[in-house]
Amino acid sequence: MKINPAYEKELVLIILYSSLFFIVVAIVLVVFFYYSRKKIIQKEVEKRSLVIQHQREQLRAVIITQEDERKRIAQDLHDDISSKLNIVSLNSYLLNTPNLLDNEISEITKNIIDLVGKALENTRRIAHDLLPPVFDQFGLDAGVEELCLEFICSKAVQVNYKNEVEFDKADNDRHLHVFRILQELMNNSLRHGKAKNISVLFENINGGVNCRYSDDGVGFDVNSKENKNGLGMKNIESRVDLLNGMITFESELNKGIQVVFNF
Repeated sequence: MKINPAYEKELVLIILYSSLFFIVVAIVLVVFFYYSRKKIIQKEVEKRSLVIQHQREQLRAVIITQEDERKRIAQDLHDDISSKLNIVSLNSYLLNTPNLLDNEISEITKNIIDLVGKALENTRRIAHDLLPPVFDQFGLDAGVEELCLEFICSKAVQVNYKNEVEFDKADNDRHLHVFRILQELMNNSLRHGKAKNISVLFENINGGVNCRYSDDGVGFDVNSKENKNGLGMKNIESRVDLLNGMITFESELNKGIQVVFNF
């Protein structure tokens, strides 16, 4: 049987196009599976990279947390215990004052015993949760009031404390920074400023709280790099930053210091 040349030609073209179609499909499938496999491998690599990155971030977070905790403990020990021991030291020197009456010796001795007891109590409290007992139980106002009384009991300085703000105990975590700032300022006024009078005032200003602190000590140069970079100053500024507040220092030699910060 003789095949029509036109039909034969058409058949050849159909076979050719079909072959080309299957070749193209095969190539497309090969390319598809190649890139799919490559994408799967890439995603697996990315997943492993994310796991490694997450592990690194966790390790970094642990290290940062440990360092922050160490710094916080160091700051709290510096702010809390050193203030009481400083007052104990001052009272001890007072015992060497000539011509002391028996009742004065008794009062100074009692102050020393009381302050040492409070220092021990606060040391245990700091080891437990880094919070002063009175502050923890009654809040900022009671904590600052006790702090002022401790300094007054040293008989080295008078403290005038006034509070026009009602503090919420729910904000104790933030108020702890305020307490530590005042501890640092009062320690500096006593040890470095040789102040005889200290004033602390809390007041409401435009919906926020201002703390005004001043003393009549020897003052210092606020522009000095040594003063700016000191542990105490850095501690105060870092705590004010945590409170999202601002702080200003005004001082001149032999003219005391005035500090205002808000929170």
